[in-house]
Amino acid sequence: MTEDRILTTHIGSLPRAPDLLELLKRRQEGEDVDEDQWHETVVEATEHTIQKQADIGLDIVNNGEQPRVSFNWYVANRLTGIGDERDAPLWDDLADFPGYADDAFSAEGIDLTKQPSVVGPVEYDGEAAAREEIDTFYDCLAESEADFEGTFITAASPGVAAATLVDDHYGSHEEFLSVVGDALKQEYELIAETGATLQLDAPDLLTTGHRGFGDRPIEKLKPVVRMHVDALNEATESIPDEQIRVHTCWGSYEGPHHRDKPLEAVLPILYDMNIGGLSIEEANPRHQHEYRVFREHPLPEDWTLIPGVVDVKTNVVEHPEVIADRLERVADAVEDPSRIVAAPDCGFDTQAGLAMVHPDIAWKKLDALVEGAAVATERLF
Repeated sequence: MTEDRILTTHIGSLPRAPDLLELLKRRQEGEDVDEDQWHETVVEATEHTIQKQADIGLDIVNNGEQPRVSFNWYVANRLTGIGDERDAPLWDDLADFPGYADDAFSAEGIDLTKQPSVVGPVEYDGEAAAREEIDTFYDCLAESEADFEGTFITAASPGVAAATLVDDHYGSHEEFLSVVGDALKQEYELIAETGATLQLDAPDLLTTGHRGFGDRPIEKLKPVVRMHVDALNEATESIPDEQIRVHTCWGSYEGPHHRDKPLEAVLPILYDMNIGGLSIEEANPRHQHEYRVFREHPLPEDWTLIPGVVDVKTNVVEHPEVIADRLERVADAVEDPSRIVAAPDCGFDTQAGLAMVHPDIAWKKLDALVEGAAVATERLF
């Protein structure tokens, strides 16, 4: 937080170059990739991403998740016990429009109709990969001449990791969630040791009811959300609250979203997380009205709110004045603009190669974000 302006950040994934996408796809499909070529490509992509963030003027940055196949699927490559893939049920809103779902999700890339299964004991096996990613980011950062307000590194939350994987071994969601959280705890602590902010990506907190939940009452969902919050707290108990921010959303995909659960229904449960910052969608046209919820349920003391004020599912570049208006509404609801950090709704390339926004336009949208935050700063400070 600052006392004189609204800072800017983003939510993790940023556009990946075609050569990197090709290597990611080959690795994901189990092909052998020359390690020197892989490392060189990742370094170049990370350097480019850092420079682009600096040129735009973003304040709190990361590596754009360049070496990851996705914000959540990467965990399957860092855990033991992974077996074959299983069919994934269609999300409820898409099931209502099967013709649209077939058209919208037929692009090449990661097959989101499948999920990796867990067939044996889950343990963390990703330290080498995590350290390589972290070291590459900070080595590239040191080589650059960029000066940022801060850095963050993302990781999948226990809940979204458990939702990404199919449990064919443990049999109890509560046990499975606990085991996954205990394994990923090691990754969280590795990230925290760098001094960066740990961002836990936890769309499960708002999308848990998206698959097979149907028209059941929201009260049936709340215990599951609470279970996921408890798992997140347990996995991060050794990390200071102020060093953790959580991103949650209703799913970064272009769909009808008419079955999304209202923020107000679960926000009090989210307030039980032991964290310092919350990132949540406010540009999504299904949820733009929900800034009012923060007036009805005040932000916990010492928390920062990171409202999404740029939509990542459309190639329309928001006018800076529009972004400023969105920030001003949220700041008014929170009653303190110094507790606001401007961001997009979600990442721009959460599943490598399936981005809905063209890479060039994604960077332009981030440029508009910085301009909009400056306009809002003039109005609010």
